[in-house]
Amino acid sequence: MRRITGMASEETLIEMKSAMDSQIGEECNGHSRNNSIEDRGTQLPGHTETDRLQQNKDTVFFRDGVRRIDFILSYLDDKDGEKKQERRREFEANLRKAGLELETEDKSDSDDLKTYFLKIHAPWEVLATYADVLKIKVPFKESDIPHGQDVPLEWLSRPFRLPEKVMRPQPDYFTSPFDKDKIDFFLIKNRDTFFPPSTRNRIVYYILSRCPYYKEDRKETDKKGIKRLLNNGTYTSAFPLHDCRYWERNTNEQCESERYHLYKNWARFLSFYKEQPLNLIRKYYGEKIGIYFAWLGFYTEMLFFAAVMGVICFTYGVLSYDDNLTSKEICDPSIGGSIVMCPLCDKKCSYWKLNSTCLSSWQSHLFDNEGTVFFAMFMGIWVTLFLEFWKRRQAQLEYEWDLVDFEEEQQQLQIRPEFETRCTDQRLNRITQEMEPYLPLPKKCGLFCLSGVTVLFWMLLIVACITGVIVYRLAVYAAFASIMKDSPTKKIHLVGSLITPQLATSVTASFINFVIIMILNFFYERVAIWITDMEIPKTHLEYENKLTMKMFLFQFVNYYSSCFYVAFFKGKFVGYPGNYTYMFGKYSRLRNEECDPGGCLIELTTQLVIVMTGKQVCGNIQEALLPLLRNWWCSRKARKDQYSRWEQDHDLQNFSQLGLFYEYLEMVIQFGFITLFVASFPLAPLLALCNNILEVRVDAWKFTTQFRRPVAAKAHNIGAWQEILNVVAILSVVTNAFIMAFTSDMIPRLVYLYAYHPGSEATMSGYINNSLSVYDISQIPLLSTPEEGAIPAWFNSSFITTCRYRDYRYPPGHQRQYSHTMQFWHILAAKLAFIIIMEHVVFVVKFFVAWLIPDVPSEVKARIKRERYLIQEYLHNYEVEKLKIQLSQSFIIEAKPEVCTTTDKHDVLSECL
Repeated sequence: MRRITGMASEETLIEMKSAMDSQIGEECNGHSRNNSIEDRGTQLPGHTETDRLQQNKDTVFFRDGVRRIDFILSYLDDKDGEKKQERRREFEANLRKAGLELETEDKSDSDDLKTYFLKIHAPWEVLATYADVLKIKVPFKESDIPHGQDVPLEWLSRPFRLPEKVMRPQPDYFTSPFDKDKIDFFLIKNRDTFFPPSTRNRIVYYILSRCPYYKEDRKETDKKGIKRLLNNGTYTSAFPLHDCRYWERNTNEQCESERYHLYKNWARFLSFYKEQPLNLIRKYYGEKIGIYFAWLGFYTEMLFFAAVMGVICFTYGVLSYDDNLTSKEICDPSIGGSIVMCPLCDKKCSYWKLNSTCLSSWQSHLFDNEGTVFFAMFMGIWVTLFLEFWKRRQAQLEYEWDLVDFEEEQQQLQIRPEFETRCTDQRLNRITQEMEPYLPLPKKCGLFCLSGVTVLFWMLLIVACITGVIVYRLAVYAAFASIMKDSPTKKIHLVGSLITPQLATSVTASFINFVIIMILNFFYERVAIWITDMEIPKTHLEYENKLTMKMFLFQFVNYYSSCFYVAFFKGKFVGYPGNYTYMFGKYSRLRNEECDPGGCLIELTTQLVIVMTGKQVCGNIQEALLPLLRNWWCSRKARKDQYSRWEQDHDLQNFSQLGLFYEYLEMVIQFGFITLFVASFPLAPLLALCNNILEVRVDAWKFTTQFRRPVAAKAHNIGAWQEILNVVAILSVVTNAFIMAFTSDMIPRLVYLYAYHPGSEATMSGYINNSLSVYDISQIPLLSTPEEGAIPAWFNSSFITTCRYRDYRYPPGHQRQYSHTMQFWHILAAKLAFIIIMEHVVFVVKFFVAWLIPDVPSEVKARIKRERYLIQEYLHNYEVEKLKIQLSQSFIIEAKPEVCTTTDKHDVLSECL
C-alpha cells in the first residue's frame, strides 16, 4: 500500500490538481496491462511519482494502471478516532494477510479534503481460492446448443429489439463450478479478465464481511466484518466502482463501459418500447437485480393483454350507452322526475327527485354492464396465466444464468452480524461442533409477542382512521346536499348540477383517505424495520421474510381497507325509513350511508382511481423528479470539479440491502389493485401498464445514474413475493365475485329481466319502479323528518304522501308491510348462486391451466440434461487425459515433494474461509 503523506506531498497534489482535472475522460494513457503477478507490487519502469500523480484519475485501476480496483472503502480521519484508527489498522493488516492488495488516496486529494479512499484489488490467487470455496460457475467450453428456432414474422419485432452485442454481451458457455486444482480445464485466456467485475466484487465483499479486526493475541469472534465497521463509523462507505461515467464511453479499451451501454440502451425513456438487455443487467449488477427487472418486464408485457381487454369492456359500455333503459327511465322527467325519494340523512336532507342522479347513472353504466362480468372472469384466468408463464420464464432464466443448481445457503443463510452481537448466549452447534450465539426460547417468544402486539396496534390504528373517514362521509353529506341545493351563486349551482352530494362526498373522502394512507405508510415503514430489528432474526433470509410479511400485511390493510368498505359494507346495513341503522347508535345521528339507485360500484370506481392513481403519481415524483434535480446539480458539479472515479461514486446514493424490497412491494400493491377490485374499473390494467412502462425506465435510470454499484448477489427467483402473488390471485377471484354480486346492480337487473318483467317480451322497462319500495311519509319519525328550511319548494305534502327508497319491501297497508318481499330472497339466492358458480368456474379453469402449463419448459429440461451429460463427458475425458500424462511422466522423472510453509497469510485466509 502506498500512502502519500507529508506537507510536501499535499502541496504537490494541490499544484497538480488543475493538470489532473484537464485530463478527466482519458483512461490510462501510456499504460499497458501486465499479467505477471510478481510485477504488480512494484513500480513500473519509466514511471516516476509525478507521472503517477498526473495520470487520469477517472479510472478503475490502481496508480500503476494494471491492477483493477475491485472495491472502495472510505473513511474520515476523526480527531478523537483513536479506536477507529486501531480498528482500521488491524482490519487492513488482516486484509493484506488474506491476500488483498490495498492502495490509499490521501484526504488532501479528495474534494472535501476530509475523506480517505482505500482501494482494494484481489489478485488471481485470492480470486481462484474463493471461487473454489463459493463454487462459482465458470466457462470451460463454448456451448454448441443452438439458442432456438427462427420465429415466424421476426421482422415485426425488429423495431423493439436491441443490438445483439447488447442483448448477448458474451457468448454462451458450458459452465462448471470452479476447481483450483483443475485450472487447465477452464477457458482461461486472460487471468485478469477471466472473472468479470461483478464476480470480483462479490468475492471481495465476501472477504470483507468475514475478515476480523481484532489483534492476534485476542480472539474476539464478534469483531469481524465490514458491516460492523460501517455501523460503528470506522468506515463511512463500502462499494464497488462503476466502470465509467454513464453519459460517455470509457476511452480505455480494457474497461467494458457496460454502464454507458446500459444507460444508452436501457435507462433512457425514449427506449420505452425496446426490450430490456437482461443478460447485460445480470452481468453488471448480478442475478438478484436481473431477476427483478425480468419479472417487472414480464409483468408489464402481460398487463398489455389485460389492458386491451379492459379497453374493449369499457368501449362496450360506451357503445351501449344509448341502449341503457335503466338510465333513460331515471333521466325521464315523466318517470324519474315523478319519483320522490326519501331523505338520505336526518333533518338536514330533504326529499329529492330520482332524476337528480341522472348523470351518475350514466357514469355507472360505463363500468357496470354485461361486459364487466366477462372481464372479471377473464382477469381471474389472466392472473393464473401470468403466474404460470412467469414460472416458465423464471425456469428459462435459471438455465441461461447458471442458477439451476444454485443453493441460497451460502449467501442467504448466513448469520447476521447484529445477531452475533446482541445474542450473548452460546450453545454448541451439533454440525460444526463450535460454539455459536443463539436466542433463548423465552426471550424469542417475548419478542414475538411484542412484535405481534405492535403490528396489531398499527392495523387497528388504520381501522380507526378508516372509521374516522366514514364519520366524515356521514357528517359532511348533509352539508354538501345543502350547499348544492340552496346556494344562490351560479358557480355552485353549476357544480351542483353536475356532481351529486354522494359523488362530492365520495371524492373528498377518497382524497382525505389517500393522505392518511401516505402518512401512515411513512411512519409504519420505520416501525416495521424497528420491529424486525427488535426480533433479532438470525439470517438475512429470515430478516427479509419477516419484514416482507409485516410490510405487506400493513400495506394490505392500509391501501385496500377503504375499497373493502365501499365494496362490501356501504349501503348494506342501512335499514329503511322509520327504522334506520345508525353507526354509533340512534342518538349519534350518524346514519349509515346509502348507495345511489344505480348502486355503489361508481363510488368504488372513484375510490380505486384516486388511491391507485395518487399512489403511482406520488411514487413517480418521489422516484424520478426529486433525484432528477439532484442528478442535475451533481452532474454540473462533477463536470466542473472533475471528480475521480471513486469520488463520483461516493457522492451517489447507497443502494441498501432492502432496496429491491421496496420496488417489489410497490409492484405487488399495484398488482392487488388491478386484481382484487378490477371488476369495478376495467381501465385499471391500462393505468398500471402506463405506469409500469415508466417504472421500468425510472428504475433503470436510478440504478444507472443515481445509485452506487451494488454488490452482485445471486437469486434464482423472486422469493417470498411469489407466494404473496399466489394468495392475492386466489383472493381476487373471491372479491370480484362478491363485487359483481353485492356491489354491482347486475344480478337484480338479470332477476328482473328473466323472472319479474310483467310483459311477454323480456326488457328492462319498469325496472326502476320495481327496484324501489314505498314508505308512508306520515310514519317517518320526528328525528328523521326534514327541517322546514330543508324542504324544497316543489314538495307539496297535500299531494305527496309517500316516498321511495332502494330496497325490496312490502308497501304500507300490506299485512307484512316493510318486511322483505319474495323478490328480495330470490335476488339473494341468485347472488349466492352467482358467487358459487363464478368461483368454481374460474378456479376450475385456473387449476386446469396450471396443470396444463408445466413450470419448466420441456426444451429447458432437455437442455439441462444435455448440458449435464456434456459436462460429465468433458470432465471424464479431462481426467483420463490428465491421468495419461501423469503416467507417462512418471516413467521419465520422479515427482519432487512440495515444501509446505505456514505463514500468517494462510492463517487469516483460513479464518476468512
